[in-house]
Amino acid sequence: MSASARAEANRSQRIAADPRVSAFVAASAGSGKTKLLTDRLLRLMLGDAERGGADPARIQCLTFTKAAAAEMAVRLQRRLGRWVTLDDPVLDDELRALEVVPGEAMRLRARALFATVLDLPGGMRIGTIHAFCQSLLRRFPLEAALSPHFRLMDDPDAEMALAAAREAMLSGAFAETQRASLRLLAGLVPTLEALGTLIEKLRARPDALEEARHLGPEALERRLRHLLGARDPEEVAAAIAGDCDEAALRDAARVLAGG
Repeated sequence: MSASARAEANRSQRIAADPRVSAFVAASAGSGKTKLLTDRLLRLMLGDAERGGADPARIQCLTFTKAAAAEMAVRLQRRLGRWVTLDDPVLDDELRALEVVPGEAMRLRARALFATVLDLPGGMRIGTIHAFCQSLLRRFPLEAALSPHFRLMDDPDAEMALAAAREAMLSGAFAETQRASLRLLAGLVPTLEALGTLIEKLRARPDALEEARHLGPEALERRLRHLLGARDPEEVAAAIAGDCDEAALRDAARVLAGG
């Protein structure tokens, strides 16, 4: 990367790290997104020379993954812990790198952040979107029309519930009104494992499942055969008949009949 390109990238990061700016950042792995977010969080807590920064207890940081949340929390703690031990000139350089005007009051504020964050119950609120939404549901279950004692379903529980629903569906398929559907299903998925494969494919494409609900029986059968890679019986019969040597087949039939 040339010096000018690096300088432009650093300038863009400094702009995006300003907490007063609403920024959308798209970049590849290892390009400094977590550092940018950490800088933004530090600038938010430091504020400026005229007014104090935001209260760390009132900041909520949301990430997509637990790994990203943990990485951001570790980087924040390291930076704040390092500020406590730095000499004034070195700390001033770090504050300038954050676009923060250094001074005696700002240095005191920066060094005090480590103890402030450390004393927070549970530390800084840095977590995943899923965890944040779950915490809201725990606090307001009735407003969300949920049981106050609801339990989060994990992957093994979801698989067990799906298996139970599948067994219930198959047991009820022997009713008179469902026999036609059972015959169609048996022709498409000869084994229980194949049925599981079909269900997983449909779960992965909820849009296709919703579209299939509005198809007629014949169109739905064609769609399912295509999804499973199954060929139509008439197509198979035509292919077999077309590939056969009719004269040889008749000779074989005469030999068998004579035997």
